[in-house]
Amino acid sequence: MTPHTPAATVIYAIGDIHGRLDLLDRIQRQIADDAMLRAASRRQVVYLGDYVSRGPDTAGVVDRVREWLPEGFERITLKGNHEDLLLRFLDGEIDTGRHWLDYGGLEAMSAYGVVIADRDARDDASVIALGEDLAARIPASHLEFFRALQTRHRSGDYFFVHGGVRPGVPLEKQSDRDCLWIRKTFLNSDADHGAMVVHGHSISDEPELRHNRIGIDTGAYSSGVLTCLVLEGEARSFLQTQVPE
Repeated sequence: MTPHTPAATVIYAIGDIHGRLDLLDRIQRQIADDAMLRAASRRQVVYLGDYVSRGPDTAGVVDRVREWLPEGFERITLKGNHEDLLLRFLDGEIDTGRHWLDYGGLEAMSAYGVVIADRDARDDASVIALGEDLAARIPASHLEFFRALQTRHRSGDYFFVHGGVRPGVPLEKQSDRDCLWIRKTFLNSDADHGAMVVHGHSISDEPELRHNRIGIDTGAYSSGVLTCLVLEGEARSFLQTQVPE
């Protein structure tokens, strides 16, 4: 059976942004232009998480996601594993902070004005100091945004999530951790998950279309290609930013 969106509904699902405000700006303009050509009365934009880290403008991306909502659109914002790392670091998990620093956290903190004197320092005192500085600089509105993020969203026959789902577990019983972090067990599964799963988190050169999942993390922070999956009825298409020649 071919998955469908709800009646008269078009859905725009955006993959991992990772601090690339320039690419987000381009894909949002493409979405707005595309929506003008469609008769659907209901329009949803679903962000699959990982707004922060790696790219140069985490703060700008968060501001844009919070503010950009054309007339007639609904906005659904999902949590990625990098937002999970950020929040756990701010909540005092030093080892989590160390891990995040090695995977793009330094770039996110720089975007919030944290001055990083030694990018290689990982001792407890240095990591704690960075966390305290970030906590003092991150806007309350951004922190509220991160803490309010959902881990999953269902619309019609599609299930949207950052990382994936655990095969064999009903969708309504999926753990938040699996929704954010699962990778190989999900990617290698041929199981019917009870809905078509749309996810990011796992980078591929092109969108991955399988019989049970659609992956749209095209590594925007390094590739320059941010992908948006467009769903209407049983039709699917893609919008993408292009790498400058």
